[in-house]
Amino acid sequence: MPPKLPKPKPPALTHFLCIPLVTSSSRPQLQKSLATFRERLSQKGIPDLPDGLPEKAIRPLGTLHLTLGVMSLLTPEKVEGALKLLRELDIKSLFSQPSPVKFAPKLPAGPDSKVKEKEKETEGQAKPENLKITLQGLRPMQTPSKTSILYSSPLDPDLRLFQFCTSLRQTFTEAGFIEDQKKLLLHATIVNTVYAKGVKGKGTGHGKRGGAKLMIDASEILEEFEEFEFMENVRVERVAVCRMGAKPDEDGEVAYEVEGEIEVPEF
Repeated sequence: MPPKLPKPKPPALTHFLCIPLVTSSSRPQLQKSLATFRERLSQKGIPDLPDGLPEKAIRPLGTLHLTLGVMSLLTPEKVEGALKLLRELDIKSLFSQPSPVKFAPKLPAGPDSKVKEKEKETEGQAKPENLKITLQGLRPMQTPSKTSILYSSPLDPDLRLFQFCTSLRQTFTEAGFIEDQKKLLLHATIVNTVYAKGVKGKGTGHGKRGGAKLMIDASEILEEFEEFEFMENVRVERVAVCRMGAKPDEDGEVAYEVEGEIEVPEF
């Protein structure tokens, strides 16, 4: 039997579709909340980190975003194709799609069931409202006692944000730009220890920046910041395609390079 050929490596990921979280209204909130968070995590008392969490593990303000999908755009033609799709998006139509409430379980039959069903239909066709994001709490990407990534999730009780983001992602998936079929997890990465160079932690493995990946016991941190708000009621203003690899911009702020973006209309 001939030896099995190694599986070809997947193409390198170069860009991502996202909702940027830094706006004129969110910046003051994020600056304040990240300063509070950074001060707390720099203190002693974190298990296995007697000197606190390395500052570089906390993501810079300018990098905060909600990733909708990652892409491999290895040629200028592919980049332009993705940007063309972005520019041609009919954002308003994504808001006019049926509200998630229409997909709730059917009401049991009864004298007022038809009235309630009519109310639900009307609610699903209501005039679209601005999408606003509140980032609250902190969650681990792995287990609380052994994780390298902590993130905050947007509050989304009516699933409007999730529906909007899913529609955007689906558009790019159907066009062949996004291939990842994993379930969409809306999150803003607050801590990623892969950026903390040369700091040893428990656990094994190797991060992108070399050396053993720092794994932390975040149990106490998660409990302390369970209801902490990083930002509140910030309108979704833009959808962007960004290049991977954050770096300092003209003003010295570390951020992802924006290849192209469109504005989300205000209702």
